[in-house]
Amino acid sequence: MENLRRPEWLKKKIDFDKNRETSLLLNSLQLNTVCQEAKCPNISECFKNHHATFLILGKYCTRHCKFCAVEKSTLENPDPKEPQTIAACVKQMGLKHVVITSVTRDDLSDGGAAHFAKTVLEIKKLENNPSIELLIPDFKGQKHSLKTIVKSKPDIIGHNIETIPRLYSLRPEASYKTSLEVLENLKRTDKTIYTKSALLLGLGENKDEVLDTLKDLKKVRCDFLALGQYLQPTLNNVAVAEYIRPEQFLNYKNEALNLGFKHVESNPYVRSSYNAANYLS
Repeated sequence: MENLRRPEWLKKKIDFDKNRETSLLLNSLQLNTVCQEAKCPNISECFKNHHATFLILGKYCTRHCKFCAVEKSTLENPDPKEPQTIAACVKQMGLKHVVITSVTRDDLSDGGAAHFAKTVLEIKKLENNPSIELLIPDFKGQKHSLKTIVKSKPDIIGHNIETIPRLYSLRPEASYKTSLEVLENLKRTDKTIYTKSALLLGLGENKDEVLDTLKDLKKVRCDFLALGQYLQPTLNNVAVAEYIRPEQFLNYKNEALNLGFKHVESNPYVRSSYNAANYLS
């Protein structure tokens, strides 16, 4: 597919000078972020404001989603000290809201759920008591892994549906049904924890398909929603099919709020962890 020219509302630039302080801290602690590994367009803004989304369990993924820039390579054993290191970084950065995600580790028996839980518990030891948000993989739908996550009691647990059912060939090792079941099982296990999901738009979906997906998310009692524009991170990733206009993002936000979502972030540069603290405000 021929690459489309970016419209005028998608001109955000990455300024590495604004990244330096946060980058130096993360590098000194040998911590990974999805901001860096997924080539997020918001990295300058977030790093300048001393925000980052921690990427645990290594930086190499076992899956091959066609829209994702995270690398696939020789897998590393999880660092047993990573939970404590992240807690130390959270303290040093003075974070009031912490977002933690991971690569998908299908090679691990629990998908890395225990490592997530240990990280949450280490952060909970901090005196400033930041709110904690997890963005988890599907763990192949394993209920014991989801229970481990829920038992650690983060404030928000997110799992991204990513796109509409017709386009799930872009997630060849994933299942739309399983992703919905993950969100449903999280809420069944502990209804007091907020659940969250996100879609990237512009992959070839149409409006009715988006609205049907939002309805499916509400059927499993998903609380929070993030909608953003897909931007091709590398030439090896699938091309953008369409640039969605900002006013259409606003329309989707209003539709989602009418469906009953508690908080919705919807504009071209939104990602699931972008302005994450806003969901609890």
